[in-house]
Amino acid sequence: MKRHSSIAALIACCLAVLALGCSQQQTPAADTRAADEAAIRQADSTWSTVTEAKQLDDHIAYYSEDAVVLAPNEPMASGKEAIRNLMVQMFAIPGFVVKWQASKVETPRSGDIAYSLGTYELTMNDPKGKPMADRGKYVTVWKKQADGTWKVAVDMFNSDLPAAPPPSK
Repeated sequence: MKRHSSIAALIACCLAVLALGCSQQQTPAADTRAADEAAIRQADSTWSTVTEAKQLDDHIAYYSEDAVVLAPNEPMASGKEAIRNLMVQMFAIPGFVVKWQASKVETPRSGDIAYSLGTYELTMNDPKGKPMADRGKYVTVWKKQADGTWKVAVDMFNSDLPAAPPPSK
């Protein structure tokens, strides 16, 4: 009989603990979407400014260590070193200037990942030295870092202009 009352007491204790745990309401995380969106818009704008000025180190600083750039007509650039190499080549193109502007920033309530999309304008010299212009669109995936800053995880862009015809034989 004593054993049954010990088991009953143990079960009653477990049920009480469960009931207390279930009755406590979880406080939802604060909604930081507006602040996150503002931070990403500011970062995106400043990133465009440093890139237009060809400030390579400042440009690269916006990427996370494991970032990926998906540039048109180029292999995927994975990691900061590969991205640096790609950007060195782009910055070295005569007459190269690029700038962009976000038209949309979307941040979910989770607050750890977001994206921006917008348009860019690019100029560079053609093989004969004549300035040529390109315009297009981009999407950038941003990840919040442990220190609360936002870094680029994935960057992809492509032209709105028609593809050049293949060279004739």
